[in-house]
This record gives sequence, C-alpha cells and structure tokens, in this order.
Amino acid sequence: MALDSLMVKIAVIGVAGVGAQWIAWRTGRPAIALMLIMGVLVGPVSSLIPLDMFRGGLINPERDFGALMEPIIKLAVAVILFEGGLSLNFRELRHAGWAVMRIVVIGVPVGWLLGTLACHYGAGLSWEVSALFGGILVVTGPTVIGPMLRSLRVGSRVSNILKWEGIVNDPIGALLAVFIFAYITYEGASSNIAAISFDVLGSTFVAALLGAALGWGVTWFFPRGYVPEYLKAPTLLILVIGGFVLADIIQHETGLVTVTIMGVVMANRPMFSSHALRRFKEDLAVLLISGVFIMLSATLDYEVITSFQTTSADPIEGIIRFAGFLLLLLFVVRPLTILISLMFSSVPWNERLFIAWIAPRGIVAVAITGLFAIRMVDFGIEDAEALIPLSFGVVIATIFAHGFTAKWWASRLGIDKGAADGVLLVGANRWTIDFGELLKKLEIPVTVADPSQYALRAARKRELEIYRGDILDEVTQEHLDLGQFQELIAATDNDAYNALICDDLGPEMGYDSVSQIGADRDRESYQARGRVLMPSGPTIDDLLKCEDQDWEFTRTKITEKFGMDDLKRNLVEEAHLLCVLKADRRLLFYSTDARPVVEPGDVVVSYGPPETPEEKLEKRERPQASGNGNGNGGGSPEPEPA
Repeated sequence: MALDSLMVKIAVIGVAGVGAQWIAWRTGRPAIALMLIMGVLVGPVSSLIPLDMFRGGLINPERDFGALMEPIIKLAVAVILFEGGLSLNFRELRHAGWAVMRIVVIGVPVGWLLGTLACHYGAGLSWEVSALFGGILVVTGPTVIGPMLRSLRVGSRVSNILKWEGIVNDPIGALLAVFIFAYITYEGASSNIAAISFDVLGSTFVAALLGAALGWGVTWFFPRGYVPEYLKAPTLLILVIGGFVLADIIQHETGLVTVTIMGVVMANRPMFSSHALRRFKEDLAVLLISGVFIMLSATLDYEVITSFQTTSADPIEGIIRFAGFLLLLLFVVRPLTILISLMFSSVPWNERLFIAWIAPRGIVAVAITGLFAIRMVDFGIEDAEALIPLSFGVVIATIFAHGFTAKWWASRLGIDKGAADGVLLVGANRWTIDFGELLKKLEIPVTVADPSQYALRAARKRELEIYRGDILDEVTQEHLDLGQFQELIAATDNDAYNALICDDLGPEMGYDSVSQIGADRDRESYQARGRVLMPSGPTIDDLLKCEDQDWEFTRTKITEKFGMDDLKRNLVEEAHLLCVLKADRRLLFYSTDARPVVEPGDVVVSYGPPETPEEKLEKRERPQASGNGNGNGGGSPEPEPA
C-alpha cells in the first residue's frame, strides 16, 4: 500500500500520538511536549527526506484531510471538553471553589486586559486583533493540563484549581473571541455593543440550557432502562456531537459551552453505568488528544514560523518582538492574573506561585485562533495573518516552558509530594497489620483501611496510618488520595469484595498495582480480578492460621555473594516469597504468575515459620555454593526477622 494512502496517514497519526504518550509514561517526560515533537517529526521534518514518498511530509493535514480538517478538530475538541466536564464534581470545590470562582470572575477580565496589552505593545498587533487574541489567551485547556497533572503529585487543591480553570475557561475564551469578532465586523460602532452583547450572551444562555437539558436527560433515561447497556456509550457520544453541532449552528463556538455544561451536569447526578461511560470517554479523549496534537503540530513548517509580521519591516525586530511577547505572556500576564485573582484568598502562597506559573495552551487555543484568523484575513483586517504563527509560538513556548519545569517548580515551592511510594492494605486483620508494621520499618508509607472501627484498633495501637470507610465509596476516594499509593492489596475475609476492589480500582491505579489474597480453592468458577499475591496464592484463612503459628516476615538483602539461590536454600519449604524492595523504594510483589527480577542491593521480604535453634545451627553449618562455606554466604548478613 502506498504511503500516500489516507489509511496509512491515519495509522501513522495514531501510532505517533499514542506512542508519544507511552514514551512519556516510560520516561516521565511531559506527554504534551513529546506529542508536539512527534507531530513535527512526521510532518515538516519528514518532508526533508529526499524521497518521493515523503514529498510534502509524511503527514500534511491540510493536504491529506482538506476541508475535513476543521470539523475533525472541532468535534474532537468537543468530546475532549465533555470528558473534562465529566470530571468536574462539585464536591471537589470544598477547598478550591472560591479560588476557581476568583480565577473565572476576576482572572478572565484581568487576563484579557493584560493579554491584549501584551499583544499590542509586545507583538505590535492592532488593537482589534490584540483584543481578540487576548481573549483567546485566557484559556489553558484540559488537553494539556490533564497530561501534565497526571505526572505530578501537588495536592488535590492545586490539581482541582488547575483542572477546573482549564475546562471552564475554554468556552469563555472562545466566547470572548466571538464577541470581539462580532464587534470588529460591525465596524466598531459603539451603538451596536449592546446588540452584540445581547446576541452573544443570549446564544450562550441557550447553549448552556441545551447542555443542561441533554445532561439531565441522559441521567434520567439511562438508569430507567430506556437505552440498553451496549448502546449507552455510542448514544452518549452521538448526543455530545449532536448537541455541539446544534449549538454551533445557533452561534459559532457556543457548542463548547453545551458540551461542558452537559458533562458537569452528568458528573453531579447519580447514574448507573457512570464508571463504564467515564472510562469509555477517557479512552476516547486520550486517542483524540493524541491525534489532534499530531495533526496540529504537523502543520508547522518554516514558512508558518517565519511568517510573523510586525509594524516594522526589519526581520530582526520582528523576531525580537515575537520573543518579547512570549516573555511578557510567561512572566507578566499569567503571574499577575493569578496573583491579582487570588489576592486575600486562603490559598497558600507557595500554591499561588505554582498556579501562577502553570498555564500551557493547547488544542483549543490553536483551533479557535486558526478559525478566526482565516475569517479576519478574508475580512481584510490588518495583522490577522500573524495570529497563526503567534498561536503556535504560544503553544510551543508554554508547553515546553511549563511542561519541563512544573515538577522542578513544585519541588522548589515544597508542594511536590514525590512519586507514589505508599501501600494501601484493605482489611484490618492480624496479617495485614503485621505486614504493615514491616513496611513501616522499611520506611514505606502504609495505610490500613477498613469500615470497622473495632478492627482498626490493633492497627492504631501499632501506630499505623488508618482509614475508616469503604474503599469503594466515592466519598472515601475524595478523602483518600489514591495517587499516593504504589500498590493496593485487598486482603479482607470476603473473596468477592477483594475481587470487586481490584476490578473497580484497577483502571484508576493500574491493574499491575492492585493485588488480592487468594480465594477459596473450592470455588472452581471463581475468577480473580487482580494479581493473586504470592506464588502459592494463599487464602486469608491460610494466612491467619500461619499467624496463629507465629509466622513472621523476614527481610534479606541480596548481595553479589549471597544471591536468590542462597536465600531459597535457607528458606523452609512452606515459606512464601512476598515482595522485593528496590533501591528507588519501589515494591515489586510476587504473585501466582509474576516473579520480580532480583538484583544485588535489593531487599527480599519473605513470610515463613520461625526457625528453631536447631534449624539455625544447621543453616550455619551448611556449605553454600556462593559463599565461603560458612552458611552466611561469604559474610552476607543473615535473613533478618521483621
């Protein structure tokens, strides 16, 4: 099949987008920056290859998709904003609500004013174009904030403020652009300001009502069985697209309001299948974000970047103005906007300074700017042709500046909580409490969760962190940050509940990060929903019987002279290998189908019966292949009971 086939182009976009996100996950680099780089590689960079098949670039969206490019991007943005709205639960605003309100009510006008001044005096644009682009610049966007927050642990208040700001301000920025464009096309007649305002605000109100009605309708019809389960996700997707298109017909860009309000309404009303629908939308949003970012960055070329014009014909002055505008946006406009908005608020100063720096722009800013730039050029408005390179410059600068410095800045301000290193033990019993005490000795944060206050008494006496509540309750997940845990172990006395915990929290934490105790072996039809802990998969009854026999946890450091073979020879036959502690504080657990790779310097935790004095003497006298004949592996320390 030829490389110029549209099917090949679509496949390349998918592989490049998802591949960039996978590389970001593996390396810890910002996904948005890697997607931008990947788009440039398959776009303008590939056009430099001196082969006919790469002529014009492997991916050239304007050539490959033609008139379909704009509707594809707009519909993708609609679905992304709807998915973002689904994550906006009002309960999150307990601590962040007033801050979000301030950023919307105070920050949008301040940001618009400062952005307009930066465009006019920094970039040298006319007042009309500056006002329109200044309105668009108030957006940050879930397409870039989401991937960035996924790689950071900065606390729920900061995350919620940035998330709500990004999703709520996206349609507001688009509406500001609509208002300014309408004002410009009315030739700036002041007598028409009232009419323009009424038109835009009226259309926005209708779009918001449409979104609320669609959201309420879905949450009313779906639980009552009017739509079968297999049609719920497709029906919801079509309603989102239909609502967006209908509102956009009434007034350009008001469809963004419709899908955002629809998502928020659904997020705050009870509905069966909500978890399944949300996961479907999350998966779809990841694909759309990947695809749209690749398409937009593939449109960049040298001519677009160098087409920025200023009031001066001197190209050097143009470059200086361009750089000056970006510096104003990064170090003046955003910081002042946030600091003025959060003045006299209860948000701590270190969190204010972090929020004041983080404002990456993404798909919505580029898509809306490109749309209005084309319309303004057709209308003959001066400086309108500079908007496209300016928007790409803003996206590139903010993605790289904020994406690569966010973690460093959070660490400098003392709000970076570091990598997830804790362990959550669900079910308070003798085995989990003893294991929790061992983890505490290894300096691994551990929390024991159980609905029973009585069951948690023993954990409290051992001075372990506890949480009282059902781990599957949404309220519990709001109070307990699951992002702090590298591993969850479901070890209650209910096999079905253990499986349900792994099945429900697996998509959020990762199925490789949830484990459960083995189930009753008499139930042949039982199927685990998470990894079954330890190679032999003991049940909770087996482990509690071991506790009755005073079994203990033992930690052994593996060295060059004392390896895993030596450890296995020293362990009694019925002992269990439990986990491996790596030098970077990661815990890798043994399961019925997984054996971690153990290297010198690792600490192996095993669970077995206590040794008798005779067994200890026999072990010391036993020659070992890797040692020097003294049972201690050539000077390696003995396994140490916890």
